[in-house]
Amino acid sequence: MSDLVRFGISLEKKLLDRFDRLIRKKNYTNRSEAIRDLIRQELVRKEWQAGKEVAGAITLVYDHHRQGVGQKLTDIQHDFGRTVISTQHIHLDHDNCLEIIAVRGSAKKVEKLSHILKSIKGVKHETLSMTSTGKEIG
Repeated sequence: MSDLVRFGISLEKKLLDRFDRLIRKKNYTNRSEAIRDLIRQELVRKEWQAGKEVAGAITLVYDHHRQGVGQKLTDIQHDFGRTVISTQHIHLDHDNCLEIIAVRGSAKKVEKLSHILKSIKGVKHETLSMTSTGKEIG
């Protein structure tokens, strides 16, 4: 950080005490790092709301014995070829697979893909981890 700026914040003591306990539990070494992360988190959220180019990961757990589920997942990923940038397939046990799909593109397109994958019969759980391409948050 070449242009470090210091500024003051006024908070109620009770709120600051709660914040200090929270950041200790999360292993922050100081308040500044915790506040920087909170700001970045809000900026990333705004990127998604504004429909900017974003990145993320879709994580799925599914029953690989369910007929056709694996092929449907693959077909849909091919339909979103410009959005899907990488996949990783993990065999959790005899019945369950974990698929991690790295995505990049417009927030709307990424969210649409996430919703489509979640709705496939045989998908037991799906999450979308939203992040930034880094361009907007410095």
